[in-house]
Amino acid sequence: MPYLKKFEKAHLDQLLLDVIPLTPGQLNFCITRLCQIYIRHSVKSYETLNAVMGALSCAQNEFYRRVVVPYEQAKIVENGDVY
Repeated sequence: MPYLKKFEKAHLDQLLLDVIPLTPGQLNFCITRLCQIYIRHSVKSYETLNAVMGALSCAQNEFYRRVVVPYEQAKIVENGDVY
């Protein structure tokens, strides 16, 4: 996960306060639009497209590590493990 400076995070957080997707489709739309905006303001090249793919992949991995794994661990404690 990129560790941005506090002022960068605060600025981006403020901008994102108006964006509240309520459905999986809306969430997908917002993520897609962010990628499109990034590409539009960059040189369209393999490097840029690869950077977007990398950012999406890393965000997915970080979400899994920080959110999904703790949830799954709590459910194992609550309901017992499959194995």
